[in-house]
Amino acid sequence: MDAIDDQLILALRENARASTAQLARLVGRSRTSVQSRIERLEKQGIILGYGVKIAPEHELGAVRAHVMIKVGPKEARTVTAALRAIPQVRVLHSVSGEADLIAVAATASVDEMDQVIDRIGALGGVERTTSSIILSTKFER
Repeated sequence: MDAIDDQLILALRENARASTAQLARLVGRSRTSVQSRIERLEKQGIILGYGVKIAPEHELGAVRAHVMIKVGPKEARTVTAALRAIPQVRVLHSVSGEADLIAVAATASVDEMDQVIDRIGALGGVERTTSSIILSTKFER
């Protein structure tokens, strides 16, 4: 990857539906060159796919939270598998610090979020959870 690839990926993050001509103008290269770069980035597994970004206020699951999870020794794999089975857990990050994992959960109501957080806390291998409800998203790339 070079600086042009980096610019191309940033442009695609902003608008994955941009035409090859638009992308070419943004990165200062020909359409053919941009198309070749995109194909190469896809083949190399750098670009895995394209998706839709939905405004947080319109996303299914109006209540979102970060759930910091402290896991017992050698329990991360088991806890990760259990969290994967909870459909309201949209994203799971392994992190450094006091928490071992951070889950991003989304539900339709505060009551449902309370149940999901309780369910996470009750999983075998989970020592402790700390949760923060997301009030707003200032920006997302």
